[in-house]
Amino acid sequence: MKLKVCGLSNPVEVETCINSQVDFCGFILNYSKSHRYISYEKVKSLLLKNKKNVQYVGVLVKPSLNELEKFSKLNFDYFQLYGQYENKSLIQIKKRFQKKIIASIQVKDKKDIEAYKKVEDGSDIILWDSAGYEKSLGWNHNWIKNIKIKGEKMIGGNITKDKLGELSKFADIIDVSGALETNKVKDIKKIKEFTMLVKKINNEN
Repeated sequence: MKLKVCGLSNPVEVETCINSQVDFCGFILNYSKSHRYISYEKVKSLLLKNKKNVQYVGVLVKPSLNELEKFSKLNFDYFQLYGQYENKSLIQIKKRFQKKIIASIQVKDKKDIEAYKKVEDGSDIILWDSAGYEKSLGWNHNWIKNIKIKGEKMIGGNITKDKLGELSKFADIIDVSGALETNKVKDIKKIKEFTMLVKKINNEN
C-alpha cells in the first residue's frame, strides 16, 4: 500500500514527506476555496528537484486548458483531475501535456462507484474520494473492495490511522490530508507517525 500526502504548502512539509519516503506529494493548484490551496509562484518553489522516488501530483478542479498548460510546465509527474471526464478527454490531456493521470471520482452513494468505467482507459490511477473537496467527508470504502481495474486503486476521504489495516487489503494507494493536520495546518509529527504506521502494516502483510 502506497501513501499520498495531499495539500502540502511549505518546504518543511515537502522535505518531511521526501525523507519519510512518502510515495506521492499532492499540491492544491487551482481551488482557492480550500485552506490547502497555494499560488503558482509558491508551488514552483516547493517542487524540490531532489525528490528521490517521490511523485509530485498537481490537484486540479475542473481546470481550463490555460491552467493545464501553465501547470504542465512545472515538475509534476501526475495531474489529479476533478470534473466530468471520460476516457477520450483524459487521453487527450495525457498526450498533450505529458503527465500521468489520476482521475478522481467523488463518492456520495454506492452508485457513484461505477463512474470508474468512464475513465479507466484514460487513467493511470483512479481515486475514489469523498464528495466534499476540501472537507474530509467519509464514505463506505468497502464499496470498492471487489472492484478490479487496469491501473491502481487510490482511496481518499476521511482516512484515519485506525482504518489502515483494513484498507491495506484492497487499496493500492491511500490519499490522506485532514488526518495529518492540527488546526488545518499539516502537523510534521502526524506525517511521520502516519508514514511509519503504513510501513509497519506493509511489512506485516
